[in-house]
Amino acid sequence: MKHPSSRAFFAYWNKKRGTARAPDRADIDPAAVRGLLGDIFVLSCEPNLGFPFRVAGTRVCALAGTDLKDQSFATLFTDASRSEIEEITTIVADETLGAIAGVNAVREDGSKAHLELLLLPFNARPHTPVSVTGVLAPFDDECGMLSAFTLTSWRYLHQPEKLLPRAIRKLQIARGLMVYEGLR
Repeated sequence: MKHPSSRAFFAYWNKKRGTARAPDRADIDPAAVRGLLGDIFVLSCEPNLGFPFRVAGTRVCALAGTDLKDQSFATLFTDASRSEIEEITTIVADETLGAIAGVNAVREDGSKAHLELLLLPFNARPHTPVSVTGVLAPFDDECGMLSAFTLTSWRYLHQPEKLLPRAIRKLQIARGLMVYEGLR
C-alpha cells in the first residue's frame, strides 16, 4: 500500500478484526477514522446492480463529480476494466479477502491521475446485507473531477496462515522423503 489513507484505514480495519477474517460492520467507528472519511466508501454487494454505493465520502464524490449514494461502483470504470472490478469486488465479499489496486483516471484537461483503491470485507452475518468497505484516494491533492477509471494492477491481501505447534514439531522432525501408507 502506497497511499497514507489506505495504510491508515487498513491498520484500523486489521486492528478491529483481531483474529477473525474481517470485522463486523458495527465494529467500525467513523469517529475513529474521522480524518479518512472523505476517502472511505461502503458498497452493497449486489453484482447485478454494479455494487451500488451505500455511503461515499465527500472526496470520493468530488472525484466522480456527483453524489454517489445508490450509484453503481462498477460504472465508474471503463468497459475494459468493469468486469475485472466486478470480479475483484465479488471475491473480496465472498472470500472475505482484502484487495489493493492501482487505478488511473482521466482529468478534465485530459491528463492522467493516479489513485489507489483498497477494498476490505466485512464479516458476513445472517440476515444482514453483505457489504464491502474501502478507500479510493488520489496521489495528487488537486486532481478535480475524474472519469474513465481504469485498473492498472491489483493483488489480494492474503491472511498469513498460522501453523499449529503440533504441525510445526512434525515438520521439524520429518526429514527427507515420507511415505504414508493407506492413501490412494
